[in-house]
Amino acid sequence: MPTFTYKAVDSAGHRTRGRLSGATESAVSQALETRGLLPLEIVPTDRPGGGGGFGFGRRRGVLEFTRAIAALLPAGMPLSRALEAATAASPDVIRPELEQVRARVERGDELATALAEHPRLFSSLYVGVVRAGEKSGSLDGAFERLAAHMERDDELRSKLVSMSIYPLLLATVGVGAVLVLVLFVLPRFAELLAGSGAALPRSTAIMLAIVTVSRENWGILLAVIPAFAIALGWLRGTEGGKRLGSQLFVRLPVFGRWRRQALGAQFARIVGELVSGGAPLFSALLDARDCMTDPVVRDETDRIRTRIREGASLNVAISERELFPEVLPQLVALGEEAGRLSDFLLKSADMLERRTEQSMERLVALAEPAMIVTFGGIVGLVALALLQAIYGVNAGGL
Repeated sequence: MPTFTYKAVDSAGHRTRGRLSGATESAVSQALETRGLLPLEIVPTDRPGGGGGFGFGRRRGVLEFTRAIAALLPAGMPLSRALEAATAASPDVIRPELEQVRARVERGDELATALAEHPRLFSSLYVGVVRAGEKSGSLDGAFERLAAHMERDDELRSKLVSMSIYPLLLATVGVGAVLVLVLFVLPRFAELLAGSGAALPRSTAIMLAIVTVSRENWGILLAVIPAFAIALGWLRGTEGGKRLGSQLFVRLPVFGRWRRQALGAQFARIVGELVSGGAPLFSALLDARDCMTDPVVRDETDRIRTRIREGASLNVAISERELFPEVLPQLVALGEEAGRLSDFLLKSADMLERRTEQSMERLVALAEPAMIVTFGGIVGLVALALLQAIYGVNAGGL
């Protein structure tokens, strides 16, 4: 049965929003009227403006919601009232989920628990910071830090999108040029050269053999795309696939370093927030482990908890493995010596997040020259092979 998003007014003139299942819009309208509500708008959830939406719209909506909560809580507004006001100011694309969060909080559930029910909107880091703020009694500070983090992340994402436009266009043009060479230009030259009866240079023969195999097995080559999509879905959708994918990712030559920085920042951020809220380190590690989705960092957190229980210090436990960057145990050691572990963990998170952003910017910036060199090299090799063949044919005819 389809689901509809509705806007309605009750007998007192108060506006309300929500979701309701029904066979048709008329059936939903009748159901609302039996509840004493006057429907103003009824929209299917799969229609633009309903409960669906692209990830970009959801991210922007969560950022606006976080900003609103960060502004309302320091003013002394109760949490339920702040959630109501922030939900009303949020975009329609995420409002039904926010209404569910507010309803659960009003029933007595913790805010972090209610947010965790909507993983498409609120990441594990988001939920972990909110949980730490609730336990420490500084929920307003937690939302302020989340708002700052999300704004910085949004700025980085916008910058990366702008930087990626030209490399993507370059890749499209490069792939198109290579396909034209392989599918149209080289086969015509192959016919001409075969008719000349001249011996082909080795480079030209290899090039033409590759073209022939590609043309004869184009179906198999096309099947690689759905096979890759299926493999990627398995890596993202199963626990074993996630674990394998994460282990492979952190070992890649270039991307692995970036991934380790991101995981180290997430670990330091959540543990630092929990410890700053007064949680003992051992309990903070347990809560942090539950807030993380990456199997590798969850296993590492379990190992660190075991070493802490055995009497090791946090910096020693972290430094025993190479998953996190070297700077993390170094700063943790300074924090332990100064008795300011939570402060140095949060400083570590800020530093690693900045390094992650810089690494991503460098990778995107390097994509453009890498593509130029790659596609230029391919076209150059093809042109060289053809010129050698033409020179050989002319030389043979002299």
